[in-house]
Amino acid sequence: MPISLQKGQKVSLTKGNPGLSKLLVGLGWDTNQYDGGYDFDLDASAFLCGANGKVNNDADFVFYGNLAHSSGAVEHTGDNLTGEGEGDDEVIRVDLSAVPSNIEKIAFTVTIYEAQERGQNFGQVSNAYIHVTDATTGTEIIRYDLGEDFSIETAIVVGEIYKNNGEWKFNAIGSGYEGGLYALCKSFGVNV
Repeated sequence: MPISLQKGQKVSLTKGNPGLSKLLVGLGWDTNQYDGGYDFDLDASAFLCGANGKVNNDADFVFYGNLAHSSGAVEHTGDNLTGEGEGDDEVIRVDLSAVPSNIEKIAFTVTIYEAQERGQNFGQVSNAYIHVTDATTGTEIIRYDLGEDFSIETAIVVGEIYKNNGEWKFNAIGSGYEGGLYALCKSFGVNV
């Protein structure tokens, strides 16, 4: 049975799971009634950050335009353009044993592609979640359901995996931003 988290909760991933290294971070969502004429194209991304909370360089940003980190530690499995169907809409693989020593946290985000042009925001999205699964056993470890707390936001920092005293932990963040992917990239130090 996975641990179900609330916003702001932190839980250890590795303390109760010795030897855990390969993770699947799945993100999913549904759209509410919407007749704007466009599909909802939500995009999951990962920012590999140093101790200062920023990327060390632009290659530390894994998204639909850069599907794998050079270390092999983080790999995006591909862009889902519509979010149709059950289960995870996008998945990011993480190998904790391959995370470079200068990376302290990996932030997972979801943005709406061309949100401003399409007149879309997270107020039109429901059932958004993130969950972390042990890739070796298929066991779901944690799950965080975001709820319906968003309205005009076009980007969300959903959660992060971070190092703390030699173990890996997960933090359920759920913070929304206006300005989409551009605003997130600026926040995490990516040159855009």
